[in-house]
Amino acid sequence: MSEGEAIRCGIVLHPAGHTRSPAMHRAAYRVLGIDGCYEAFDVPPADLAQAVANFREQGLRQFAVSLPHKETILAMVDEVDPVARAIGAINTVTRVQDRWIGTNTDWLGALRALEREGPIEGRRAVVLGAGGGGHALAYGLCQRGCEVFVLNRTVKRAEALVEALGAAGAGGLGELERLAPDILVNTTTVGMNEAVSPVDAAAIPKTGVVMDAVYTPARTKFLLDAESRGARVVLGKWMLVYQAIEQLRIWTSMSVDPPASQDLEKVVNVMAEAFDRAGE
Repeated sequence: MSEGEAIRCGIVLHPAGHTRSPAMHRAAYRVLGIDGCYEAFDVPPADLAQAVANFREQGLRQFAVSLPHKETILAMVDEVDPVARAIGAINTVTRVQDRWIGTNTDWLGALRALEREGPIEGRRAVVLGAGGGGHALAYGLCQRGCEVFVLNRTVKRAEALVEALGAAGAGGLGELERLAPDILVNTTTVGMNEAVSPVDAAAIPKTGVVMDAVYTPARTKFLLDAESRGARVVLGKWMLVYQAIEQLRIWTSMSVDPPASQDLEKVVNVMAEAFDRAGE
């Protein structure tokens, strides 16, 4: 990004009322001294292709992609990087000259969130859910050399994901207890704004790290059950924060990873605080 050049970006999703990304990115821009704006674009699925065409005409530099568009938009960009292609979903689109380039930062955000609790290399991990989020998590954990199992309500979908990634195994949600993972992540939407969990509390391991991709409420029933069992929990907001940090790196060409000219932890904390305020 050239010095003094303002950037305009945003997030495409539907519905848009729940997103906290604008507040987080704007807070990061302030602390990093970036001249830019970040908007939420509520785009129904039927209007996505036209919205992308409009963004191109308007000179939009970049935009994030959230549900339900992460898979559909693959066919609407000019180039998909190898990581996003392997995951099968895009959450970040950047304009390079006149071409839209799609990538995925969800997997890296999730790994960095888990790594707040320590190294994860080589651990046994279970991912609940075989949708876009589950694919990103399973991909990232495989990249870290974990023994990865995918459990899903529809077992065939989990099996297809495991085969595509070369993961360790697949099964139904009821198989969690026998696997006794070191890392457990829920990537389903079960528990969003409701006091339910995708699995029985007794199946959650008593040790290890448990994370929920759901961030509303902050402590889902899944996480509360995990805490009561003695596991260390990671809130869903940290996944959102760290994937946004990677988006900043891509979009601004600034170093936001250590060693860096800016204090990474300061940016992380500012974004997390903005996340919390946006939910009040």
